[in-house]
Amino acid sequence: MESNEIQLLSVGVDVGSSTSHLVFSRLLLKRDPQSRSKRFFIEDRQVIFEGEIIDTPLVNHQTIDIDRLTAFLKQEYRRAGIAPEDVQTGAVIITGETAKKANAEQIVAALSNDAGKFVAAAAGPNFESIIAAMGSGVQDKSRKTGQTLLSCDIGGGTSNMAICRNGTIVSTSCVAVGGRLIAVDAKGKIQRIDEPARQVMDDLGMDLQLGDRLPARALDEIAASLAAVLIEVISGPAVSPLARKLMVTGDLDFPGNIDAYSFSGGVAELLYGGNGNHNDIGKPLARKINDLMPRLVAPVIEPVNKIRATVIGAGAHSLSISGSSGFMDDRMTFPIKNIPVIRVDVDRTRLSIPHIVSEIHAAFCRFDQKEGEEIVALYFRDPVRNSYPQVELFAHAIEASLPRSVANNIPIILIFKGDIACSVGNVIRRETTLKTNLLTLDELDLTEGDWIDIGSPLVEKQVFPVTVKSLVFHS
Repeated sequence: MESNEIQLLSVGVDVGSSTSHLVFSRLLLKRDPQSRSKRFFIEDRQVIFEGEIIDTPLVNHQTIDIDRLTAFLKQEYRRAGIAPEDVQTGAVIITGETAKKANAEQIVAALSNDAGKFVAAAAGPNFESIIAAMGSGVQDKSRKTGQTLLSCDIGGGTSNMAICRNGTIVSTSCVAVGGRLIAVDAKGKIQRIDEPARQVMDDLGMDLQLGDRLPARALDEIAASLAAVLIEVISGPAVSPLARKLMVTGDLDFPGNIDAYSFSGGVAELLYGGNGNHNDIGKPLARKINDLMPRLVAPVIEPVNKIRATVIGAGAHSLSISGSSGFMDDRMTFPIKNIPVIRVDVDRTRLSIPHIVSEIHAAFCRFDQKEGEEIVALYFRDPVRNSYPQVELFAHAIEASLPRSVANNIPIILIFKGDIACSVGNVIRRETTLKTNLLTLDELDLTEGDWIDIGSPLVEKQVFPVTVKSLVFHS
């Protein structure tokens, strides 16, 4: 008899520009009785341990200290009374400036030693914006209220913004404004100056070096400049020379009026009245941002989660079975593991090859991915009607969108919510040069930010077991 409930112990690890921490959770998964794919959903989550928040250990400005970080995490496991082998699922995310460190990918590998269980990623600036909006609770609030909310997560090295409309993240952006761009020792001497802070100092005509004492007036002016840039960016677009220099990505694309703003991240703890001093510029930056809040055109609301917004609760396993109308190149080998799901927003009323190509390009950019470098799953909800002319147009658009994937023999995985995968796969093979390395699946309900493992096909190679590892946040 198949089980209708599963309990999982999960761990989430966040290695950020300023701080690192972890969370252990207990998840209750239940089978959806309405689901044809027998997918499990998360019925309940209980946070059973919130770890200590430490300064992210560095060997030097370019390198994360793997040994100290690993030792800290092992200590947290002991404090929680949890053995590594007892953890069934989890996620490791490296964010902010830390994701740029020389050994960031080594950290991902070291902390997620079981790739079958752990979602693991060095998050680029746009993806970090998505994580923060989900983890802070802003996306869920937007879904429940139907409002358009702007999430702004202010970390150590960057501020990551996302606009959520009716629960869908429609735009992301990032600017180099953070509380750890300058760090001082107990005597007020400068120990760290990141490049964005140097640009602010140059703009202010300051010539401060490592080892110099940071005068209170200079600290005040630097914080004020960073706060002004942040308010300019979230009001959009960035127009001042300094703001343009500090932009990490493109500007936000505003879909209309913003109903409310929400701040998360370590600096947000101070924005909403919390205490803390990490020998950096976080506290004065929070004060200056608060001074400029009246410039915003909508109210500021407090999110459910602030400093822990990007702590990932789990990579929650849920087994789905694809629909029986997929298409597979027989030369593909399985399982295929840890594939990021990237949503592509094709509008059927605007159907054309340029439109589809543009939306696929935008989807790659949103996830800081370059087409043709690694396997991804492009997820379409309802892109075309099941008519030959439309499917043929869609097939040619797929070919035009993925030239490097085709050239590099990277498996192309297309997933659809509706029942169309077989038609799409057959038409692509018949009408385009894309003859191999193609897998199309349907009747899967996925979410952007999921990772999936695809197992060997079942039932005369008609259906595929898909393990969905959703990023689960505080709720």
